Parts: sequence; structure tokens; C-alpha cells
Amino acid sequence: MTEAVQIQGYASLWGIADLNRDVTMKGCFDASLIARGAAGVRMLHQHEDAPIGVWDEMCEDERGLFVSGRVMDWSAQGRLCQALVRAGALDGLSIGFRAVTARRDGPLRVLSAVDLWEVSLVTFPMLPGARLEAA
Repeated sequence: MTEAVQIQGYASLWGIADLNRDVTMKGCFDASLIARGAAGVRMLHQHEDAPIGVWDEMCEDERGLFVSGRVMDWSAQGRLCQALVRAGALDGLSIGFRAVTARRDGPLRVLSAVDLWEVSLVTFPMLPGARLEAA
């Protein structure tokens, strides 16, 4: 059994359009984080069903949604993700959510409230700047 791999990074960045033309605004995660907390948001790999770890901290700061957690070794998928993170081959983050309040701004969907379900470790993030690093 290996130790958990500590990770941290930004799962979302304020005011930057992702490749799907969604833009998150500061405060959009507030209600969801109050209701669910970091522990209630799942850590997945590539948005698949089985958790690969746990989120210990999630907070909005001036830059975006900062996340910190542990990739666990309790499954083959978790161990694969640990190895990929350690090697620097897996460093993207992606949010899984339901839009609660949004408005159109030309081609953009501006999200002012979202229900955050999960943050995945991904190969290709929808928001290219959403990246993690081993802590």
C-alpha cells in the first residue's frame, strides 16, 4: 500500500471562457460549497463513476476555485492516477456541475451560480488553465 498523493490546483478560473464557452464568475460556487463542502464533492478520473480520492479543501479566492486533496490507492484506477500525477503525465482538472443561474453574453454562457458535483483529474481540461500539481 502506498501513501496518498497530495494534489492542489485551480479547478476553475474566473472570467476565462473554457473550450465549451462557459465562463465562471467569482461567487458561483459559494452556495454549493456551503451545502456540500469539499468532502461532498467527488474526486473522479475523466468524469467516470468511481472516486479515486478525496477533496480536503475547496475555496474561492481572487483567482478561481482552489482545490486540495488526496489521490488514494484504494483502486487500480486510483493507483494509475497516482503514478500519472507523480510522472507529470496527468495535470488537468475539470468540473462536473449543473448550472443554477446563467446568462448569455454573445456566444458565452456566464455562470453566476452552479451546483458543483465533482472535480475530475483529466488529460485534457475544458479550461486549459485548470491545472493541478503534486503538493
